Formats: sequence, structure tokens, C-alpha cells
Amino acid sequence: MRVPITGVGAVASVGRDADEIFANLCAGRGGLGPLRGFDGDLYNGKQLFEIDDRPEPGADRPLRATEFLLDAVGQAAADAGLGDDLSGIPVLVGTGLRELRSAELWWRDGADFGADRLHFGTALRERFGTADTLTVSNACSASLYTLALGADLLALGEADTVIVAGVDAITESMHGLADRVQPNPPTALRTLDVNRRGTILGDGAAAVVLRGEHVGWPGGRLWGRLRGVGMTCDAKHPTAPDAEQVAEAMRQAHRLAGTRVEDVDMVMLHGTGTPLNDLVEITAYGEVFGAAADGPVVTGIKPMTGHTSGSAGLMSLVTTLQTMATGKVPPLVNLEEPIEEAAGLRLVRGQEAKHEVALAQVHGFGFGGVNAVAIVEGA
Repeated sequence: MRVPITGVGAVASVGRDADEIFANLCAGRGGLGPLRGFDGDLYNGKQLFEIDDRPEPGADRPLRATEFLLDAVGQAAADAGLGDDLSGIPVLVGTGLRELRSAELWWRDGADFGADRLHFGTALRERFGTADTLTVSNACSASLYTLALGADLLALGEADTVIVAGVDAITESMHGLADRVQPNPPTALRTLDVNRRGTILGDGAAAVVLRGEHVGWPGGRLWGRLRGVGMTCDAKHPTAPDAEQVAEAMRQAHRLAGTRVEDVDMVMLHGTGTPLNDLVEITAYGEVFGAAADGPVVTGIKPMTGHTSGSAGLMSLVTTLQTMATGKVPPLVNLEEPIEEAAGLRLVRGQEAKHEVALAQVHGFGFGGVNAVAIVEGA
């Protein structure tokens, strides 16, 4: 499999387009700030990675996730030279919670929000004329699952161009759940650090354009090629990850891609900053890579973007493609003392690294054991 990626787009707390996000990530600038959408007096955790688009703190409004999605899809389509008419192009959206925040505001405050807006297809049709949309609600690996589905559509000849996207806006119910299981809330997200205390949520959306090899990319650019996506769904535990199945997703990705772990130049971690997830992820990585584990540079972006849920996998992929194009690797900020299992790895710490990346591995793992790992090569 070598699926051309010809357009990218993203929006997050650290930037309103892919270039601004990448520049801030490389500079080590994060988007963590005082929470704006909820009443801070109700929660222990009072910081989130929110996109600052509300009129004032505590004044929330519906359809923010939809707006983020339309923005990211529009950016990717423009980058690929597709314009605003996307009729005939499937749009696949990975998400954790769709427009749950809008439903919360409708139920509690009577906000203007109809059931037809729960599905992103309504807004995509109005903005871009899309008739073929699919939403995959698959926790934090959702956008990498849709990436695999998009590649399958091209391979089967069902389409010659596919837009794959991921999106989530922070919901009050999800923040409340995180707040209850993290009674001593983290003041920073510290991936792989011995003092990590948990994750912090973030708003975000990302999108990429996939095209059939025979189509070419008139008006766009070749960012790289998707080589394969490995997926497992073990359902072993509602929240706790299973190291064996995480490792199997990595192995499956390389089998599908026809690549070896020795070929990988960079690993983009899921890296939630939670005690168990970080340990399982890096343990599985060490098991799969073995003696080659100290070969790739290892980094992650969640300490600067927050955990953007359904969009997290594609956000990492877009960042990876930009690293391949520039040779700049964003650092793992807030990493002061790595856990023992990661101590011998080539962790990118403190500031950006210069590194040529021809082949990269991108992780996305979610509740319920929905695991996805993408292998991507540079242009």
C-alpha cells in the first residue's frame, strides 16, 4: 500500500491552521489555559487545552465541533486543490463524542440545537455539497480507523479521492468524568515522565486528503504516502489498555506496510500522560522493536495540544507529515525525568530536533481496546 496524501488541515488550541500549529509545536508553545466553557467552581481541574473562540469565560455555545471540522476539511481540500465543491468525494469523520456538547447545552440551557445537527453530514452537505459521509465514533483512535477505511475505499475502487477527518470539542460531561478520576488534577500533561498525573483534554480537528495513485494531485502537493494501518479491538477492559493488543496493532501495521521496525525513523506517541497508558504504550513499543528500539526518535504532541480525543491520531499524523517535509521534530515538553522503560530511547526533549524522517509510526489508542497504528512515508 502506498496511498498519496495530498492535502492537510488542522485546528487546535495552539493554532488555527496546520502551519501555525506546527510552528508552535516546534517552538514548544502549548495551548493550556484557564477553562473557559464551564463553571470552574464546580471542578478541581481548572485548566484545559481549549480553542479560544468563545465571547467570554463561561459563555459556551453549540456546534463548536462542527465548526472545527468544517475548518479542517476546508483547509485540507484547499491544500489539495479541490476547492469548496466536494460533491462525489466521500468524507469520513472519526470522533469520540460528535456534538455531545451541543446536546448538553440544549438539554440544560435550551440552546438552539436540533437532532439533525448531531450528524456532521448535515453541515458538510450544506458547506461542501458532500453526499457521502460517514461518522465513526471510536474513542481516541477514531481518526486513524477512518484513515484505514479511506485507504480501503481507494484500494477497492469505490472512490479515487477521499477526505479523512477527526474532530472533538471538549464536553462538560467528559471533563467532569476526568475530574472525578483525577481528584488531584495535573497541572501539566507529562508524557512518559515519572511524575505524570493524568491527561488534560483539548479541542481539535484535523483532516487529510487521500488520492488514488492513478489520479495524481493536480493543484495540490504530495505530503507523503500512507503505507498501512494496523488495528485491534480487544474489548478486554472498558478503560485499561492491553499491552499485547497494542503490540499486535504495531506488528499488523508493519505487515500491511511491508516495512520493518528497523526502517522507522520516528515514532509519534499517543502519549496521554496517564500512569497506565504511557507504561503500556512504551512497553509494547519496546517489545515490538526489541534491539531496534533506540533507533527512531520518539516524541508526542499532547503535552502541547492536550488530548484531542477523536482527532488525536490525525493531529499526530499531520504533524508527522510536516516533520517529514521540514526535518523539524517537535519536542516532548514537560518531560523532566523519563520512566525507566523509556530511559534508553531517543526522546526528543526540551527543544525541537533536526532529523530526517523518511518513515514514521503514528499511534492512536482508545477506551475499550480500540488500537490503531499508522505507517507513513515521506514524499
